[in-house]
Amino acid sequence: MRVGVGSGNPVKRRAVERVLESSQGRDLTDEVSGDPATVAIESVPVPSGVSEQPTGHAETVTGAENRARAVLDAGEYDLGVGIEGGVARFDGADGSFLIMWAAVSDGSRTGCGAGPSIALPDDIGARIADGEELGPVMDDVLDATGVARRGGAAGALTAGRVDRAGALATAVAGALGPFVSESY
Repeated sequence: MRVGVGSGNPVKRRAVERVLESSQGRDLTDEVSGDPATVAIESVPVPSGVSEQPTGHAETVTGAENRARAVLDAGEYDLGVGIEGGVARFDGADGSFLIMWAAVSDGSRTGCGAGPSIALPDDIGARIADGEELGPVMDDVLDATGVARRGGAAGALTAGRVDRAGALATAVAGALGPFVSESY
């Protein structure tokens, strides 16, 4: 089984690897393919078809779904996985939040799942509202380079208590639901 991850970002690939390797002691690759020895996970950089900084759940979900479909169009993959991070507001909550969505598709069905939502500090939220992208803003705020390819904003904003790969893995695990649960 070949699984393509619609990004060149190693954190996104690592998130998919975590989910397919194990979940509470069960090997999900057995449930998806029947043979974990034949599962290959590959990075497939594809466009999201949405803005560089998605805002709102609809645009973020669309980006994840577009990436999952684009992976399947890019090669012979059994599953395409799209992961998209965005910024959104929630009714009843003040400020902006980092959000993350994943989509998994086999070409005929698609599952979607969300990761945790993490409140953005007001100054960072204001910069995003003014049109900046979260990754470069976090690099600037932390005086670092490539935060998005390591612990991400999720790690920085929680002092490492939420790591980006783990947060994205939660979204991917949810998106795998239709492929691993008889409830669908």
